[in-house]
Amino acid sequence: MVDYEILLLLDPDLAEESQAEVIARVRELIEKGGGTFDRHEPWGKRKLAYEIDKKSDGNYHLLHFSATPETLDEVSRVLKIDDNVMRHMATRRPQGGPSEPLSVGAPASHDAVVDDLAAEEE
Repeated sequence: MVDYEILLLLDPDLAEESQAEVIARVRELIEKGGGTFDRHEPWGKRKLAYEIDKKSDGNYHLLHFSATPETLDEVSRVLKIDDNVMRHMATRRPQGGPSEPLSVGAPASHDAVVDDLAAEEE
């Protein structure tokens, strides 16, 4: 099993129930392929850097899961043909990385160690 995350960009006009259906379908595919669905983080509606299909906003969802590469291929195939999904990007989570997301502006663990060492030297 490999740890992955998928960032989904869903249609901004999509109802909450329909968004939940897309997430449920992804979860079902992951679990059907023998993987584990770890976490879902809804980021909400955000402005896009450029218009996609004449839409300037999108609903973002971050999904964390563990699965085989074959299962990831199937999930990506299904997301590509879903009209409610504007874009998606799957990435492999790094080994030894933080298990929880860092808040924006929070120092990375390496930065905190460097700051602590600098303070001790003074």
